[in-house]
Formats: sequence, C-alpha cells, structure tokens
Amino acid sequence: MKQFFQKSTVLFLLIFTTVFRSSAEEGMLIPSLIAAFEDDMKAMGMKLSADDIYSVNNSSLKDAVLHFGGGCTAELVSNQGLLLTNHHCGYSQIQSHSSVENDYLKNGFWAKNKSEELKNPGLTADRVVRIDDVTESIMFGIDGLTELEASAKISSNVEKVIEDATRGTHFTAQVKAFNYGNDYYIIVKETFNDVRLVGTPPNSIGKFGGDTDNWVWPRHTGDFSVFRVYANAENLPSEISDANVPYQPLHYLPVSMKSRQDGDFTMVYGFPGKTEQHLCSAQLDYIMNDMRPAQIRMRDKSLSVINASMGSSDALRIMYASKQARIANAWKKWIGQLGGLKTVDAMQIKYDREAQFEARARGRNDWNEMYGMVIKKMNALAASEGKYDVAYNMFIEYAYVGPELFGRTRQMQEVMEEIAQLEEDGKLDEKRTALLSSIESFFKNYDPETDREVFKLLTAEYIKQMGDAIPEMLKNRSVEELTAAIYDKSIFTDKQRAIDFVTKMKSKSFKKLMKKDVGFQLWLELDESFRENTLPGVRNYFGQMEQLLALYVEGRKVMFPGENMWPDANSTMRITYGKLEGSAPHDGMEYTSHTTLEGIITKNNSGNPDYELLPRMLELAEAKNYGEYAQDGELWVCFTGSNHTTGGNSGSPALDAEGNLIGLNFDRTWESTMSDYMFDADRCRNIMVDIRYVLWVMDVYSGAGHLVEEMTMVK
Repeated sequence: MKQFFQKSTVLFLLIFTTVFRSSAEEGMLIPSLIAAFEDDMKAMGMKLSADDIYSVNNSSLKDAVLHFGGGCTAELVSNQGLLLTNHHCGYSQIQSHSSVENDYLKNGFWAKNKSEELKNPGLTADRVVRIDDVTESIMFGIDGLTELEASAKISSNVEKVIEDATRGTHFTAQVKAFNYGNDYYIIVKETFNDVRLVGTPPNSIGKFGGDTDNWVWPRHTGDFSVFRVYANAENLPSEISDANVPYQPLHYLPVSMKSRQDGDFTMVYGFPGKTEQHLCSAQLDYIMNDMRPAQIRMRDKSLSVINASMGSSDALRIMYASKQARIANAWKKWIGQLGGLKTVDAMQIKYDREAQFEARARGRNDWNEMYGMVIKKMNALAASEGKYDVAYNMFIEYAYVGPELFGRTRQMQEVMEEIAQLEEDGKLDEKRTALLSSIESFFKNYDPETDREVFKLLTAEYIKQMGDAIPEMLKNRSVEELTAAIYDKSIFTDKQRAIDFVTKMKSKSFKKLMKKDVGFQLWLELDESFRENTLPGVRNYFGQMEQLLALYVEGRKVMFPGENMWPDANSTMRITYGKLEGSAPHDGMEYTSHTTLEGIITKNNSGNPDYELLPRMLELAEAKNYGEYAQDGELWVCFTGSNHTTGGNSGSPALDAEGNLIGLNFDRTWESTMSDYMFDADRCRNIMVDIRYVLWVMDVYSGAGHLVEEMTMVK
C-alpha cells in the first residue's frame, strides 16, 4: 500500500509542477485496448475488426484522426491531406484572415485551388503513431524511496521511455497517467506544422443558432470548416513553406452517402479533454453549489459588455467574435451542466454509490482495512479544502478569461524577469522587435472601452466572491478609481503608450513602471497573492485528493471486478460507441434523432438574429435543390447519438458500422453536459452534423464541388 500512495503522490508532483451506469454507450476507450471490446461493439452492429480501428503495423482508422490545434479533433478525407473539423475549432484562423473588406466570418471563404489556401502560423495537427502501456517501466525502481526520490526516479524513467521511443525518428512523445496513476501510457506522435485553411461556410451556417442554440437540441448548425495538411517532398512534417505539398495520409475516411436510421451503430474517434467521473460527493457539492455558480456570474458580466459592443459595429463584431465564442461556450455549458445534474439528482446517486462502496469494503477485513475509510477521507478533505479550488477558478476567470489587460501585464512581467539577462547577452533589441510586433497584433483586436467595462464589472464581482482573500490594492481603492487610473494612464491599455515604453525599454524602465503604472501594480499584487496563498493550498488539496482517488479507483477495480472502469478523459485519443438515437430528457418531452433543412427555414422565420440566413440558403431551400445529398426527400442537417463525448471531441469523426464518415461531432445536448461528471445513457446525447449536409454546403451552396471530388463516396 505504501508503494501505491507513493505512486499517486509523485504523479501529482510530476504533473502539477508543470501546470454509473454500466452500459455499452458509456466510456472513453483507449484505442490500443479496443480488442477487448470488439465483441460488444459487433453485438451493437459494428462490422470492423479491432485492427481496422487501431493498428501499429498497418494503416487503420487511427491514422485518419488528428489532434487539431491541441484542443479539437479533425479527420483526413482525401489522399491529398484534406481535413475536416468543426467551424468553431477553426474559428480563430477564420477570424484572423477576416477583415471588414474580406469578411470570411459573414460571407464564408472557399479556395478555388491550392494556391489560394491560407497559411496559419502556429496551427498544428498531430497524428498518433502508437499508444503503449509503459506502467511497469515508469514505476521501475521506486520501491522504498521517499516521495521526492520517487518523483525524481519517475521523471528519469519518463525521459528514458520517451528517448527510447523516439530515437532516430522525427516523432515526439509524451507519457500520460491514467486512472490517477494506476496506469501510464506513452503516446508517440508526429506533428504537422503546415495546416492551411481551404474553406469555411458563413457564420449563418457554421454558427447558425449562435448562443441561442449552443448546447441545445434540436440543432441545425453546419459546424464544419475545411483545412489541408501539407508536408515536405518526402511526405514528412515540415514548417510552413511554399515548397510543401499536400500530405498523403496512411489512411483517409470514405464518406457515406447511405441512408441512416434510428438504431444504427455510431462510433466517435477523437481526443476528449477532461472528465471527472470519480469525484466524491463533497467535491460534486462544491462544484454544483459554489464553483460553477460563481464562474457563471463572472462570465455573465463579461458577456453583457462584449455582446453589446459586438452589436454596435461590424468592426467590433469581427474583433470580438472569437473571444465572445470562447467565453460563451463554457458559460452556457455550465448552466446546462448544473441543470442536468440536478434533474437526475446527481448528489443522491453519488451518496448511493459511496454507500455501496463502503458496504462492499466492510464485507472483507482486508478490503475494509485497505479501502474502508477512503470515501470518508475524500469527503472530509473536500469539505475543508475545496475552497482553494473555488479560489483558483475565480482567479482564472478574472485574470485569464476576464479583462484582456492582464494578458499584456503577464507578458511584460515575463520580460521584466529576463531583461537583465537579455541586456547582458545583447538580445534586448531582438526582444524589443518581437514585443513591438506583439503589440501590433494585440491592438488589432482590442477595444479599450470594451475592456474597461469588462474590468469594472469583473473586478467588483471578484471582490464580492473572494471576500478578504484579495490583494491590498483591491481593498484600499474603489473599483471606479482603479478603472480610471488603469484605462486612462496604463501602457497596457493604449497602443501608443505601449509602443513608446517598449521602444525606450531598459532594465531600469521597470522600476518606473512598477511605481507609476497602476495596471502593472495590480497584476503583480494579484499574481503574488495567487502564488503565495491560493496555489499552495490548491496544490496541497489536489495532491492529497489524487492519492485518495487513486486508492478509490483501485478499490472499485478490486471489489467490483465485473464493473466496467472507464479511465477519465485526459486529452488522449479515445473511442466511444453508441447508436444513432433520440432521447426523452424531461417529462413530456421527446427528441427525435435528426433535424432537416426545413427546420432551418422555420427558425429563420422566427425573427431571432441568431437564425438569420443569407439569401442563397432561402433560394435553394425553396427550390428543394438538395442535389444528391437528400434522404427520402429530406436534407438531414444534424443527428444525435448515445456516444459519451466531451470537450476536445469537437470535430471528431462520427463513423458508421463499416468505418465510413457519417458526420462530425460538435456538441452535446444541454442536459448531456453533466456527462463530464456523470453519464446517463438514457439522457446523454452527442450532436453531430450530417456529412451529407456538409457536402451539400460545399457543393451546391458554395460551388466548391472540386473538394467533394477529392473524397471517396460510399453509396
């Protein structure tokens, strides 16, 4: 047992210092272990083999599924590197290429040929080469060591495992912990750095429904965009270059034009971000009654200002489009998440599950000795220390999601910490040039008056939420006084003031900045308070909780051997399977499994600006010009499935029983957002845009049929 606790503790140290219902539909499966589920999947209708889904020695579905931009999923659909992902996943790239003169957000964009495809510095797409269980290698030699010694040993083992896996290749690798340190896997990958924008529908399709429909069913959003992966002449990853050519993948997905029906097998393949299925009841209580409500209130304030600004001019609409989408997405998700958890009485389910665990432990002396107190310890820890988690998230909402001012102050703090060395090394001018370029880029998408109002509202809310646990400056100066002092005089809220400072910047400049710039003073106090007060508390809290959760998961495996134990999502490649089906989430409410173009027209007639369409959509719909993409006289737009998904699955391919592409995952129903903490197979549904609607928008609506011709159609 001592070794087990050591393993979990050193895992926490290693990671943090780098900052049920058992059903076929539940769970996010590790692809390399898919063979164990092959029979279950075939019983639900799958016609593939495990090797078809994941293989190291042969091409497989795995090779067509890429990690897009580090936070979404995408899939290869042609032998020329054509890549599909969600519109919202490519939104920042679409926004960066847009201007008032070339408004790709409003009007869409389609490259007529490869020479018109748009480069995106910093955008990456990762292909997983293989996933291997390296638990034994990572834990080798830690028996009998202290926590610090074991941490150092694990770090050394990780380095060796990665070095051995990548030696003599262009691959990179990372070792990830699963099940709170009970298991370790290495993910070997190759990273493509030249990913170009090929096409995007207008917002009236890609964001149809806007905030009104986000996380909601019925849905009619054409949430897709098209990119292309480029490689060098040897078909290997390369930095962006005009000499690069379209990537020729090991595998790409055929596109299914076949009819669908309820009960069809569905599989989603992607990179889900984070789930927390094993939280104790006290943790869930904190989330439901303290943390999420506080986060929602913070974002309420930001959105009230940003939405008003975006409605005032096209320039501000474009400027804040991506920022607004990022803030609103989690905000609405959290509201639905709380609603879903309350509807199913999640707290009572947790209490019952914990009681079941403790009763089972009492059935055997050795189990009781090992696991009998773990739940009580988890709940006691959450009750006493969970406040640090709330404080941590409030800081993130204020300092990282809130006023953009703080992004600039953080950057300047980093410069301040290294400027003496830069001067000594003769590299200050190089840094100055980079900073001036950064200033130009930042102020292109920054409105000081909008940020001023966001700062004012969020500062007041942050003070209210944190009580006495705030820096002295927030205690001693009014919000109005602080706002005026910062936005009227700070170098961080005015382009010219920022340029003037950086142009003349020397190491001595920071003494003046720290003395006179209130914005910089506030950031330094906030950062110091966070590092000295909140961060040690949250580290200690999570460090202890990681140990206990690891023991709890081990206990469930030991005491409930017939129970499926799905590892929580951790941004690694996973597979989830289910069926194309609707749901009945509330009394008197029944959702059908799909929507059609007719629903788009009905919503457009409602007068809601989130449902505004460009004239061409109305013309095509009236003429029922569906091309070859209709089913029984209807053009399907979206459909739902019982696949267990979460953030990061955006853009994931939805596959049929034969591994053909039938849609792109992009959302969950509002009730389903609870699945990050508790999955309910009767209630939870993921939302996918039908690939036939995607092709219709490309071909019939947009005139980009040359892209459809690249794909392999299955009819």
